[in-house]
Amino acid sequence: MDKQMKFRFWVLISIVAISGFSQGMLLPLIAVIFEGDGLSSSHNGLNAAGLYIGILLISPFMEEPLRKFGYKPIIIGGGLLVILSLTLFPLWKSFWFWFVLRMMIGIGDHALHFGTQTWITSFSPENRRGRNISLYGLFFGVGFAVGPLMTPLIKINESLPFIVSSLLCLAAWVFLFILKNEFPEQTMEVSSFRNTMSRFKEATKYGWVAFLPPLGYGFLEASLNGSFPVYGLRNGIDVTSVSILLTSFAIGGIVFQLPLGILSDKYGRRKILLTILLLGFISFTAAGFLEAFIPALTVVLFISGMVVGSTFSLGISYMTDLMPNRYLPTGNLLCGVAFSIGSLAGPYTGGIFIELFENVSFFMIISFTLLVIFLAIMFYGKEKGPHPSPQHE
Repeated sequence: MDKQMKFRFWVLISIVAISGFSQGMLLPLIAVIFEGDGLSSSHNGLNAAGLYIGILLISPFMEEPLRKFGYKPIIIGGGLLVILSLTLFPLWKSFWFWFVLRMMIGIGDHALHFGTQTWITSFSPENRRGRNISLYGLFFGVGFAVGPLMTPLIKINESLPFIVSSLLCLAAWVFLFILKNEFPEQTMEVSSFRNTMSRFKEATKYGWVAFLPPLGYGFLEASLNGSFPVYGLRNGIDVTSVSILLTSFAIGGIVFQLPLGILSDKYGRRKILLTILLLGFISFTAAGFLEAFIPALTVVLFISGMVVGSTFSLGISYMTDLMPNRYLPTGNLLCGVAFSIGSLAGPYTGGIFIELFENVSFFMIISFTLLVIFLAIMFYGKEKGPHPSPQHE
């Protein structure tokens, strides 16, 4: 990889890290703010769903603009939308105003991620593509792990976390203008919404079971970050401890992401997915019995992060094993859609669970979800070798 490509690569993954930071900050931050204002946990979860509604709304319309305008304008536009939305949060604290802002951040983040992920894949040589995508995931994970640590800043000023996040996003965003725009290979006609829906349908036939891990991870991550702060505060866990617990889970996912990817290359994606889903079920069940012991709970959540933190990236790799080459771009987009559906359901379902099952640990809903996905892959998953990479990649 020459110097220009290296510079482009580091700019792109830095943007992704800042995006992860803003997402990791917003979920627990707004949950804590609304909980302090007396908002119900179900309404708190509904507000958190705004980000993922934005992702779902824009997904069918992402591929054509990318091919028409190139990577750079899509990423710059997405980044700008995120920055502007973050700066508007302190302007007016209203349930529906913040819901719309989170929806705008979802649209911006999805444009940013789809553009950066496709661009990195396109210029990465085959012998370094896995490493580069792993670094992409690691940088997002690091940003997401640091994000919850901004929550205690509300003790100084409620607007401060939003201001810090928007300034960091702006600092990374300006470097995008130095990059030279490029276009993806025009190997597939993308001319209408109807064609997009047809490709979605065909890709789902081949790889639906591979979309379950991203869906499950979206549910897990969003409910953990969006609903657990509410549950924790109601059960006597202070804001700082909640932030540390969420960060320990995220760091666990970062630490073991690359090793799990290497193991999946060696032993097969399905076997590794089944292993981590089962271990995730066990670890989250254990967490449900350790809520009164914060140090022990921190360790268990770190272990949980280690085993299930790579569920999303392994799901994408599993999808490439099942999907014909002509549907790989669509399959990649659908993994993002599945993640968003899970993320959309997570906070609201978690909020309702907290209200209806006061004497049951919040962690049980996550362990149950992991068990269901484990059983689905066990009985319906296929074991296939990877497809050859498309020539344009």
